[in-house]
Amino acid sequence: MSDGREETAETDGANGSDDRPRPSDVGSSDGPPIEDKPYKIIFEANRCFGAGKCAEVSDNWEMDLQTGLARANSYFIGENDLEDNVRAAEVCPAKKDQGCIHVIDRRTDEEIAPNPHGDGTLSVDW
Repeated sequence: MSDGREETAETDGANGSDDRPRPSDVGSSDGPPIEDKPYKIIFEANRCFGAGKCAEVSDNWEMDLQTGLARANSYFIGENDLEDNVRAAEVCPAKKDQGCIHVIDRRTDEEIAPNPHGDGTLSVDW
């Protein structure tokens, strides 16, 4: 994560822990200003199994031929890139169709997609 691009969530199996980080604190802290890129992608790379659905629906996602897993070109996005990244999160079949791509509104710390709980809480498996 030293290049500031990758926003990969680490999981420690501590489900239900009260000390979960805020979504905006996960990954790189040197992102662009919120005014420029108000959305952030958190990617659970350890849950990805390379189905490629994200790359089919979003230009921001591609399959890494070396690892066989998905990779985002940018982990901070603006309004223009929101719709296709939300779609990528929604079509991801990992985690029994709850997905391993999470689109977060950095202004509110709410998960926009996939939002399986329906309440905006982050659905990362810590």
